[in-house]
Amino acid sequence: MEPLDIPDVVVRRLPIYARTLSYLQQEGIKSVSSQQLGERISVTAAQIRKDLSWFGEFGKQGIGYDVDKLLGHITRILGLTQSWPVVLVGLGYLGQAIARYEGFRQNGLNIVGLFDNDPTKIGADINGLTILADRELQALIEQEGVRLAIVAVPAARAQEVVDRLVLAGVRAILNYAPIITQVPDGVWVRHIDPVAQLHSMTYYLAREEAQI
Repeated sequence: MEPLDIPDVVVRRLPIYARTLSYLQQEGIKSVSSQQLGERISVTAAQIRKDLSWFGEFGKQGIGYDVDKLLGHITRILGLTQSWPVVLVGLGYLGQAIARYEGFRQNGLNIVGLFDNDPTKIGADINGLTILADRELQALIEQEGVRLAIVAVPAARAQEVVDRLVLAGVRAILNYAPIITQVPDGVWVRHIDPVAQLHSMTYYLAREEAQI
């Protein structure tokens, strides 16, 4: 089966499985059943077995999964046996927080370039990297072989920045701008909008209050 045939919702759960298995590993747990794994992440045992079945057979009935082996399999499936260079565009408050987050490097994601169009930010140092002007974006992407990017610019600039990233060769983008950007086939984009996420929860709070 080709990788692109895997349902996206399954792919989105794989990092959750990997992180949970890593926690189990740190706790010294050697084996885990799909039921036990599911209880930790609020996913049914049947769903876990179905998700993993897309990639092969990993567990044994009545025994469960070997934590180390399953973590190794999922790590390889996610392409995390190598380090991925990443560029970050937009160094406002959010972008600066992202640039300083050590979790990326610890999990195989190495931010190699910081970019902004604000003259007051260009030249500043964050976490050992100098903020560069946007005009230098393509050169660094080509030099470092970057295929992953994080966008943290205002909504008005997001599509322009995404277009430039795609033109330079980036094929996967995490977009924090509060707007849905358009990309061509063969490019993957994830939109992270905390306000929209909170609004989806205020819906439930409003319904709850209306019933009081």
